[in-house]
Amino acid sequence: MRLRALLILSLCLLPLSLRAQLEPPKELPNAIPQGFGTRAGSFQSGEGVPIDTLDIDDGRLLLVLKDDHTWYYIKNYERIASDAVFTEAWDSNATDPYHIKLEDLPLRSSICLVDSASVFVSPNQTKVFSKFGYRHGRQHQGVDLPLKTGTPVYAAFDGRVRVSEYHRGYGNLIVLRHENGLETFYGHLSKREVEVGDWVHAGDQIGLGGSTGRSTGPHLHFETRYKGFAFDPEWIADYETGKLRSSVFVLRRSYLSPTSHYVPESLDEEDDVYGADEKIIEEEQRKAAELAARRYYTVRSGDTLSTIASKHGKSLRTIQQLNPGVNSNRLRIGQKIRVN
Repeated sequence: MRLRALLILSLCLLPLSLRAQLEPPKELPNAIPQGFGTRAGSFQSGEGVPIDTLDIDDGRLLLVLKDDHTWYYIKNYERIASDAVFTEAWDSNATDPYHIKLEDLPLRSSICLVDSASVFVSPNQTKVFSKFGYRHGRQHQGVDLPLKTGTPVYAAFDGRVRVSEYHRGYGNLIVLRHENGLETFYGHLSKREVEVGDWVHAGDQIGLGGSTGRSTGPHLHFETRYKGFAFDPEWIADYETGKLRSSVFVLRRSYLSPTSHYVPESLDEEDDVYGADEKIIEEEQRKAAELAARRYYTVRSGDTLSTIASKHGKSLRTIQQLNPGVNSNRLRIGQKIRVN
């Protein structure tokens, strides 16, 4: 007992920076969820066999002690599963099970993305080719990451599968809910490899990329949502480098507007991230007014981009700038064209 007490005391006295840099061990016993461990420390004298498991604080984390005076953390699924985040508004068929009004959310929410027992993995590490926002008159609620059909798609964070089904425009869709309250969406998959209720770790393969649903070619449609509201996934990570922008993300309510885009320099300006409430409300009102002022024209038989521009007193160049990506030679009847 004395040896065990001394060992626990020595672990608690280690610098937090050292514990935060620990990585998963090479091998874990079968009773421990794979991928949830942190790398053992030094002072090796035994064979590295786990000899005890201790609760940490509220029981969500467990500390595994080994006979070589090393340790690692694991997550306690049984305890985490009872948290409200995994019991409330849990619907395995709905994309938005919350049905919350935007004004009922706080002006800002500090969200911990990773810690000493959690990591981030880009679901498909590549450059974003279609960004968050309005596209062809429709709200594009995520980012598109190009891939070849059959390419593995990975879970971005640890979490639990809330949706795994074929879902209208998304095609094969997987939705993961995470401990911090965020949800991530993975759409257009050619194959789903997890089921509702499964626990997954960041970096686990959850499916294969494809082009199912409303898609013009193989890619991964990736969304980040909070309480049912989508925000630009580029706020939290650079998907080309596969790195988080910060371990803690301050989500401003104004980011939940479909017209809000990631602004690179804002993360370097503390005043912008932690701005006064009045500033956030002013930004929301500006974005709402901008959205309300937009006007769209529905393409009819015989229309061209030039004739649409002429009808609305705009130059062809202006219409093209308002509708990036629109192919003027392939207008479709019923297509929405922004005209102001």
